[in-house]
Parts: sequence; structure tokens; C-alpha cells
Amino acid sequence: METVADEGNESIESHGCMEDDVNGSGLLLEPMDVEPHMYEGNDVEEEHCAERDLTTSEGDANGVEYVGEPYVGMEFKSEGDARLYYNVYARHVGFGTRVRYSHRSERDKTLVVQRYVCSKEGFRANKEGTRKRDRAITRVGCNAMMTVKKVSPGKWVVKNFEKEHNHELVSPIQVQFLRSHRSKSGSTRNPITDVHSSVVSTGNIIPGLTVQSGGNSNIGFNERDCINYVDTMRQKNLAVGDAQAILDYFKHMQNENPSFFYAVQVDKEDRLTNVFWVDATSRMSYNYFGDVVTFDTTYLTNKYRMPYAPFVGVSNHNQSVLFGCAILADDTKPSFVWLFKTWLAAMSGRHPISIITDQDRAIQAAVADVFPNTRHRFCMWHIQRKLLEKLGHVCRVHKNFKDEFQKCIYQTMTIDEFESSWGLLLDTFDLRQNEWLQLLFEDRHYWVPVYLKGTFFAEMSTTQRSYAFFDGYINVHTSPEEFFRQYDNALDTRYYKEVRAEFYTMYTTPNLKTSSPMEKHAASLYTREIFKKLQVELFECFGYIANKIAEDGEIGTYVVAKFGEENKAYTVAFNTSEMRGSCSCQKFEFAGILCRHLLSVFKVTNVFTLPSHFVLKRWTRNAKSRAVSDERSIEVHGNYRQSMILRYNDLCHRSMTFSEEGARSIESYNLAVCALQGALEEVVGLNGSVGGAQPDTQRQSDRGTSVPTNRGKRKENIAKS
Repeated sequence: METVADEGNESIESHGCMEDDVNGSGLLLEPMDVEPHMYEGNDVEEEHCAERDLTTSEGDANGVEYVGEPYVGMEFKSEGDARLYYNVYARHVGFGTRVRYSHRSERDKTLVVQRYVCSKEGFRANKEGTRKRDRAITRVGCNAMMTVKKVSPGKWVVKNFEKEHNHELVSPIQVQFLRSHRSKSGSTRNPITDVHSSVVSTGNIIPGLTVQSGGNSNIGFNERDCINYVDTMRQKNLAVGDAQAILDYFKHMQNENPSFFYAVQVDKEDRLTNVFWVDATSRMSYNYFGDVVTFDTTYLTNKYRMPYAPFVGVSNHNQSVLFGCAILADDTKPSFVWLFKTWLAAMSGRHPISIITDQDRAIQAAVADVFPNTRHRFCMWHIQRKLLEKLGHVCRVHKNFKDEFQKCIYQTMTIDEFESSWGLLLDTFDLRQNEWLQLLFEDRHYWVPVYLKGTFFAEMSTTQRSYAFFDGYINVHTSPEEFFRQYDNALDTRYYKEVRAEFYTMYTTPNLKTSSPMEKHAASLYTREIFKKLQVELFECFGYIANKIAEDGEIGTYVVAKFGEENKAYTVAFNTSEMRGSCSCQKFEFAGILCRHLLSVFKVTNVFTLPSHFVLKRWTRNAKSRAVSDERSIEVHGNYRQSMILRYNDLCHRSMTFSEEGARSIESYNLAVCALQGALEEVVGLNGSVGGAQPDTQRQSDRGTSVPTNRGKRKENIAKS
């Protein structure tokens, strides 16, 4: 117990309190576990107040100018001024805040002492049986704080200040996710009130505020405070034609960022046919996560019946990430070949490991031509949908046909087992002569899991990410020029969610379900969403037993089965010296995440941390820590000597990585600026000594070049960064 004396005035007492569910903004928030901290005094009155974030209706840190670090002896006119000052300081430094406890005078019941602490102060109380859901750990015992005391009317003085934190601070772009920095100011509340009182539903408020505020990061709160992101803003139709509007958009985007890439095809009458574009951030994302790509043209067509065709991948947060988008005049092989080659040029010639598309013969042929070494897979969802269309009559007569079909596809472990099961399925339901099933069997290497599980697909088997990327933003009535507006809104939302995921991965600690040191190790390596996937495997492996059946030098062979299900066993080969192994389920090869069978072998071989071989960097927290090596682009290196466009494109790609790394700290920034200036002077000097760099081709005013297409009737106009 602690007594706080008021230096010549009365003694005062504080009772630390549980955090309330409502912060100063009046919004319902998630309660945080706080252990009550008691203090005692004599001539005092107890105050039962709620521990709360430093945000009130009096103001918040959003938009308030940072003026410096607090110090002992600093004076304020009111407690509200002190609270706001500390919150502005915290926002600038990169941590959240809350009021830890307060003191009130017994004489007039006015507040006389207030302590503000880092939101990571203290530790979560262990309340078994009371937690409603599994929440991340946010308290780590941080001692950073500031105590202010009222010494006279209109005068508050800083009595204690501790600036050091025992945890990482968040970046400026992530500060918006700290509870104390996402309350709504009056300027934000008014538009919400106005919109909500109109015919617009609550779920449609955020997009309008995003446009008005200049981006998600400027709003100051997220979808937990207000239902997030269903776009209802209607844009005015541009006065110019659709084709010209598209070109104007491209030129505008490229002027803003030279790394924006676009290409269009026009026919002999200069009418728009095929269009492709990709922004700078998407190109950089491909550098990290371009190993697996989904491509789908069946999701939606515009008012001209031209299909939208997005290239989509998956990030280290298990979120969809865009790698470019196209509008196609048709679904013929020449159009797809043009598109794939153009997309590949935008990505500096880096081929993906695997690609998932809908079951289209033209796409299949184009992929084989442009990506000969990329593993191609058909979307399983499309095949399942066609099953009902092609064999609906069989399903109606034989109620068990669909179940047997699923067992044949998903429960066969080997190729021989699948082919035997397939033949039995056809005989059982008298389908040997069905032409669709015959074609499906011929294409079995493109869709049956047993043929594909040895290739990395980031655990994806459908193109769902492609056709879900723009859900809520476009429909069949969306004009091309309106699509580009909605395209920007969709990307802004995706980038916002990525930053939010980065924040929660870095700023909170996941709950561990076991005492395994491997689980703790994995939590420090992976992003939150990927760790959850591995955590399931770690937890389940305790229900499996591994028995060694053979040994060849340092390689042991094990049979792994679940207790009570010994008839369904998996074979694991593990080299204890090299810490490498494989399982017959091939989950790691397919998903990049360890399976419970290999983890069971780790238990019996005393492997307590994840071997580096089994940690894919693309799933880790540090997936973007440095540029991915561009080994696959070496094959096209010779082209850079011949083409100014490719050289320019490659340098832009490298500069994005350089900028990302250079901005991580003030030290790296200063070093980057110095190195860049030195390199620029050398390059300018080199070009001057050889009479200046001469372009390989005469570039037109729209930064494009025109060449004939392989159709003989079209020309393509390509503008690249």
C-alpha cells in the first residue's frame, strides 16, 4: 500500500480501477485485463474511476502538432492539457497511453493527481474461466509514464516522467491502430452524424470518410469503431469517352509515380481492345509474394461485356495482394498471350512458381507458351460447379455420387490409389462413356490434389482471391472509368488492412496453447495469421505417435498415425544431421507450413526449435526485410543491354526496394541519401563523358511505342515505367 502526500496540503488516495468498456469517444471497445492497484491514505476520499485511454471529448492527438518531450517541472493550465500533451507525445514516439490511476481531494472532490502510462504497462491478470475469446497479449510490464499534480488553481506540474520502454515502438503509419490514437475528433463525428441520419446505412459510412480524409490512415479509427468498407460512393461520369478516360487515368498515375506500369492494345481504327496496368506497390509486392498467382476472367464483365482479369497472390498475413489487373476484349489465346507477356515484362521477367486459373483452354495454351516452367492448376471451385452442371442427373438419381466423387479426389494418398478409385467410381455409376469425365481425367495433372501437392501453392486450390478482390466495389454496370476509381478505393482498403495486420503482429503477443519451446519460437518468427495455422498443427501433433521403422545412416524413416487411427498412417523421412525431412502428406511442399506428422517426429528426436529449412521467409514477419534475389531475371539480363525501357523498368524496381529499406530509420535514411547522391553524380558524369545517353527508340508523348501485333490487324501501344 502507498500513501501519496500533497507536500503541505492534504494527503490523497488513489484506487487503480479496471478499464472501462467505453473510452472517451463513447464507442464500445474491447476491455483489457488490469489487476486493481490499491493505495491508502488518511484524510482522503476514495475514487472508483475507470482506467481508460487518453482520449476524451475535449480533444485527441490526431492533427495536434508535436512540440517536444515532457520533463519534470513542466507546467500546464489544466489536467486536460497535460493529458492531451502526453498523448500527442505518445503518438509522435509510437506508443499507446491510458490513465493508470487518479487522486481526488477529500475537501472539494477535485482531481489533484493523475498518472498516465504506456498502454503496455502492467501484465494481464490470469482469470481462468472468464475469458470470452482468445485475445492477444498486449501488457508487457512497461514502466514508461508521466505523473502530473495540481499545485494551485490553474497550475498542474509534471512530478514524474519515465521515457524508456521495454518493447518496440510502432511506426507512424501504424499509430492509427493504437486505441488511444483512434478516437474520433469533432471534425470526424459531424460527417458520421450527417451521413448516418441520411439514407446511407451505417456499414457504408467509412468509405465516404476515407475519400474525405485522404486515406484510411487519416480517419483516426477503424472498422471496430464503425462498420468498415462497403463502397457506395457514386462517381460522376467523365465527359470524355471511356477509352480516353482510361488513358488519362494511366498518364495521371504514371506522372505521380514513374513505376506505375500500363499497356493497352488498340485496333487499326485506334479503338481500345486489351488493357493492363499495375501500380508501384503491387509490383513491389510481387517481388516478395509472387511465387503463387491466381488469375480469373469469369468473375465479372463490364457494360461492354469485356471481362475484368486481376492477377492476385497472398501475402505473409494471409491477405490477398494484387499483382495487376486487365480488361480484355475477348478470351482468345492471342489476347491471353499478349496479357501474360505484358504482365511478365512489368514484373521484370520473374516467372511465378505456380499459377491457378479457371478451366479455360485458351488460358491453358497461353500459360504453356508464356510460363513453360510454371506449374499450372485449374480452380477446384470451377470444377465442382461444373460437376453439378454436367452430372446433375447422376446426382439426382444417386444421392451418394457427390460424396464418392469427393472421396476419390481428396482422400486418395497416391497416384495409383487415385486412378484405381477413379476407375471404380466410373464403373459403379456407369460413367465410362461420359465425355466430360473423360476430358477431366485427361486433365487430371491440372486439378487432382495428389498430382499437385508436391508444388508450392501457398495452400490455395481455387481462384477465389481473384474474384473476391473487388467485391463490393464493381458490378456489371460499372463503367471502365468508374472501375479505376473503385480500383483505387479497393487498393487503399487492402493496404490499410495490411498495415493493420503488421501492427497487430508486431505490437501484440499471441496466446500460447502449450509449453513447447517450438511454439514460442514459431510465435517470434511468423505473422499472426500464419502462426495460427502452425499452432493448430503443433497442438494436434500431441495426438499422434511416431514409430521408427527404418534407419539408413542419419536418415530415419517413421510411421506417424493418430491414436486410434493406426490404419491411416503417414511416412516421414528425417535427417537428424541436416535437419531436413519430408512427409508423405506433402503439406509443407504445398502450403509452406509444417504438418503435424513432421512435428511428431520432431518430438521423438528432441528437436525443440523450428529448423531453418522449414521456415519460409515469405510467411514470416520479416518477409519484406530485404529484396528477394532476382535470379530468375538473369535469363533476360541480355535484353537490358538492348532496351532502354527494360533498363528503366529494372531500375525503378530496384529503387523501390532501396527506398523501403532506407526509410526504416533516420540512420539508414541519411546513409541512403548520401549513397544516392554519390551514385547520381557518378552516373551523370558517366553519361556526360559519353555524350549523353541516347534512347533506343523514339518515345512518343504518351511514353509509349507502337508496334504491330501478331494478329496483323492490330497495333499495341505500350507505356511502361
